[in-house]
Amino acid sequence: MLSPSDQSHLRDINVVAESLSSSEQRKVAYLCGSLETDCSVEVVKQMLKSNVEDHGDAPLFLKALILRLGRYDILRKVYKVGRNDVEPRTYADVFPTFRVLMVNISEDLSRKDVQDIKFLVSNILPRDKMECCQTFLDVITELEKLDSVSPERVDVVKKCLLAISRVDLVKKLDAYKMSGETSAEPLSRQQSCRAAEVKQRQPQQHFAKVVVSLPVCREPSRGSLIEQYDFTSNPRGVCVIIDCVGRDGGMLENMFKELHFDVRLLQWLDSDGILQSLKGIFGQRDNRRYDGFVCCIISRGSANHLFGTDLCNTRLPIDSIRGLFTSDSCPALAGKPKLFFIQRYGDEEVLPCARAACRDENVEVDGWSRQLERSKIPSEADIFWSHCWTDERHLNHPQHRSVYLKTLTDGLHKAQRRRTSLVDVHTEMNGAIFEHNKRNPGATYHIDVKHTLRKNLYLE
Repeated sequence: MLSPSDQSHLRDINVVAESLSSSEQRKVAYLCGSLETDCSVEVVKQMLKSNVEDHGDAPLFLKALILRLGRYDILRKVYKVGRNDVEPRTYADVFPTFRVLMVNISEDLSRKDVQDIKFLVSNILPRDKMECCQTFLDVITELEKLDSVSPERVDVVKKCLLAISRVDLVKKLDAYKMSGETSAEPLSRQQSCRAAEVKQRQPQQHFAKVVVSLPVCREPSRGSLIEQYDFTSNPRGVCVIIDCVGRDGGMLENMFKELHFDVRLLQWLDSDGILQSLKGIFGQRDNRRYDGFVCCIISRGSANHLFGTDLCNTRLPIDSIRGLFTSDSCPALAGKPKLFFIQRYGDEEVLPCARAACRDENVEVDGWSRQLERSKIPSEADIFWSHCWTDERHLNHPQHRSVYLKTLTDGLHKAQRRRTSLVDVHTEMNGAIFEHNKRNPGATYHIDVKHTLRKNLYLE
């Protein structure tokens, strides 16, 4: 039987939870250490009960929460005091500094800011998760689930805020980093249980059954040879460049030669020629000595097909290109990174729905089983897929150069000097393309990045 004190705290919790809006319930869940999306009243009540028990001082915890939400009406209803009757500093350290900061940033961002940030992290978050994100807090929650953002790891957040020119919020983030509070903060019982569950599931994270790919869940140590691909063979691998529009093929050829690839530039192929050329890439046994493979295609096309020089007469399904180089189809590349960079030009009316129409749901990553031998690698593993599309009217300009391919080239050149991973290169590319689209609303580029890389990849 509950004591009178416990009954009083329970009544207070119920009043608080039932007085919150749905957005406030979401903030409460986040502040309490939860990354769950179900934030109904009953769930919030249970969450508050658990946190009050862990904290040990129910009035202090609930007052801190109410003050944090700015709900002084609830303060008066529950504790019969006004905002001038409490000292905010008394409640300053109840919630983790990192989570308070993320909530503050979320409150300061407009809906447009959130949409821009979603674009910038589209190479990290799966599309289905992205579509469910309505606020910055939703985005941060999904990034935390992937361990791309944490109290110690806020670089992704900073890059996004810089890209949307929110220098005021970058300063808050820098102040947090300078404060020395970026070390892991004490976990509540609920957080500790969740951390244990995450740790127990970690072997599954790389190969969970997902559409096309699962982004890298953790940023491995750059000094670890175990957690990065071996990319030291000379040449590094085959790089096939198929240029069906007569633009940018030479630029890519020079770049990948600098990166020590065996480059093969093929121009003006029809769709059947593209398919047959790709099928013939790994017909020689000596290709097994290579550490990886790169495929670059520049062509006209639609959401699901490339046309080659024969335009709409015959069409090459985009999905079939990736399928040629899985470990099942090409055992020589099993366990090795396979990189695809696609620049597609199409009708402007098709572009906005291209991502939604893409048939990526036909390609899934095999589920991981602890019973599988360590050498067993899922067929769709180790693939990096970067697909950009824009209006084909750009090709009417004789001096046209793809912003996407130029940004890719510049990014890989910088990566050589700074030893930046391929995933980070594309994070910076997203920012550059975003800025281009802001300056040129009539000439936008759309980029979709997915990968099943199991380790960090450095091209140097």
